[in-house]
Amino acid sequence: MTAEQTTCPVEVENLYFRYAGAEKNVLNGVSLRVSEGEVLAIAGLSGSGKSTLCYCIAGLAPRLVKGRIKGAVRIFSEDVSKLKTAEVATRLGIVFQEPDDQLFSPTIEDEVAFGPENLCLPREEIGRRIGEALESVGMAEYRMGNPENLSGGQKQLIALASVLSMRPRILIFDETMSQIDRTGKKRIKDMINKLRAEGKTILMVEHDFDNMDVADRILVMRGGKLHPYDGAL
Repeated sequence: MTAEQTTCPVEVENLYFRYAGAEKNVLNGVSLRVSEGEVLAIAGLSGSGKSTLCYCIAGLAPRLVKGRIKGAVRIFSEDVSKLKTAEVATRLGIVFQEPDDQLFSPTIEDEVAFGPENLCLPREEIGRRIGEALESVGMAEYRMGNPENLSGGQKQLIALASVLSMRPRILIFDETMSQIDRTGKKRIKDMINKLRAEGKTILMVEHDFDNMDVADRILVMRGGKLHPYDGAL
């Protein structure tokens, strides 16, 4: 068993965050631990700070999402602020609400290859990762297709395949099911169950409790802090 597999995948300690130019904090002392193989759902009203927390965990804030941060965020016991972007990407992947914001290549193969190519992996390894990622999400037959010809649910699966090609052990789904139909939601939920069975650690940001039936635990973001789910937002 590797060192990564014996440490806590996600640890957040007394985290505060305020966007650049804002007068108030969005996060007010958030603390969180997520276990290996756990699916954690984070619920909350729009603007409550759910996505902001994910940006901090993924190292996007304040690196790309500007603001003032205080507290600690660790993935596999390493301070995310001290990791290079490529180091974070091989440990943690994020699938956003709008797949079109993540898909920009002319073919699905190119899309899934983008991350491994940026790691400067050998061509054979890149090809292997493309095949494995597309097979994993059930989209191998679309490999040479154009992402623009896919449904919303299929686009989300390709966005997920692009993340999986980096082989992260932590995945964040940021409102991934908010704009897809029932069939698409079922496919995403099936993938979450499959990834959990593989030992992946998963955070789901959601506002619809019907989408959280795959979660092991639900926390609610309220007042800039996380609370146990008590039946209300």
